[in-house]
Amino acid sequence: MRDDELRRILADANPWWASAAAGTDPTAWTRANRILRDRAGYDLGYRSRILDDIARGQPDGSLTVLTGPRRAGKTVAVLDTAAHLCAHPEVDPRQVIYASCDGMAARDLRRLITLGRALTRSVDAPAPRRRIWLLDEISGITGWSSVLKAARDAGDFGDDTVVATGSRWVGNEDVHGNLFAGRAGSGTGHRVRQLLPMGFRDYVTATHPHLPLPPVTHPGELDGASAADALSALAFGVDGVDLAWQDYLTCGGFPRAVAEHQRTGAVSTAYLRDLLAWLRADVDPDAPTDSVPLLLAGIAGRMTSPINLTATAAELGYPNRDLFERRTIRLINSHAALRCRQRADDGRAVTGTQHKLYLTDPILAWLPALVSPDLPRPDFTALNEMALAVALARAIDQQDEGRWIADDTIGYARTGSGNEIDLSPVRIPSTAGPTMTTPIESKWIDSGWRAEARSIETKYGHGILATKSILDLDHPVKAVPAPMVASLLG
Repeated sequence: MRDDELRRILADANPWWASAAAGTDPTAWTRANRILRDRAGYDLGYRSRILDDIARGQPDGSLTVLTGPRRAGKTVAVLDTAAHLCAHPEVDPRQVIYASCDGMAARDLRRLITLGRALTRSVDAPAPRRRIWLLDEISGITGWSSVLKAARDAGDFGDDTVVATGSRWVGNEDVHGNLFAGRAGSGTGHRVRQLLPMGFRDYVTATHPHLPLPPVTHPGELDGASAADALSALAFGVDGVDLAWQDYLTCGGFPRAVAEHQRTGAVSTAYLRDLLAWLRADVDPDAPTDSVPLLLAGIAGRMTSPINLTATAAELGYPNRDLFERRTIRLINSHAALRCRQRADDGRAVTGTQHKLYLTDPILAWLPALVSPDLPRPDFTALNEMALAVALARAIDQQDEGRWIADDTIGYARTGSGNEIDLSPVRIPSTAGPTMTTPIESKWIDSGWRAEARSIETKYGHGILATKSILDLDHPVKAVPAPMVASLLG
């Protein structure tokens, strides 16, 4: 891009600069912004808090990478942050620089950083001031982390606060080496953050605000005394959370999908096709139109068991295992799928074993049947296990930054009799030192739970059996409705 094109892009993307120069309301742009206007059409009041620390503070020189699937609200979160900063009494709006990096090359990004500072130089009188850069969808630029590394090493950009968002985590982009080896600044928040669709707790807050929920609990203390006391006090609400959970397992947590389901009882075909377009672009852009629905349906139907890649590739019509595996890796990189490895008793992954594969939001499991009626609908037993697995993975990543993108969150275990424990203990930090997560077995049942608890009780002596609607806290393995388990995880 030429300099004049980049200057125009920056001027158009940062209308608050002109407002600040003219002495008018620097937040007036929010009423005209197309993305924020579109949100108003399906707004249930949900707001991600993922950038709250940046939105309410002075520039601190931190660098944050915000990743997550498309359509989950990263751009909305960034624009909300810009609006809060523009209204902050201690921030000059000209310190805030937003840019959508879609379609740019590395050289464009380098020049944009130079021009962004030059176009806001008026804010440096009488003394230089740090900037807050909001660089949206930067991960589409090959070598973007190297560009930011060079810029932070060489000039004032290294003292600025930077938020860089992206929808794909590509292994050959050395984000940690380029950006966090002494260049992350002084911020205290997570350097790599995941903005995923709403978890169940946020879903309930947005759609069933009257439902009481237990307090968020450390993943290693789900069957502890404090959690049991909190759950016991909420025994009266089991039916309500069960119905809310079934709604959540039907529509998932993408904000627009939640709003549409809440208002009409279904997710619109238009939005389903938006999700499908995202997945086609990121996973299989050159394949036939039914490729992604068939892939999602194939995974959704196999989520409760370790996946045999060779056999599954053949069953789904792939010419070889490698092609199928590349597609699943693209799903993982796009935050649409989550790997669950077999774990040993000490929590370490067992090499050379089959893994489970979960989709990361219920609507992705429903999408094949909703856009192609001849494809199977997902089973609630699988949806229940999937949603708990994702909730636990999110909680682990919250306790130990970077675990999700390192593909090292959840695991399953084998028992001596050959059975599986769905979510086996893995090692995570706690305030008291390293500990293990509570083992969880998922069973979509509302009776006869003691027989189902034998495997987890025999192997670990304690844990959680996540049921449909049974709450029984009087045994070493406690029966807890799956939605309550998800609520404990946050």
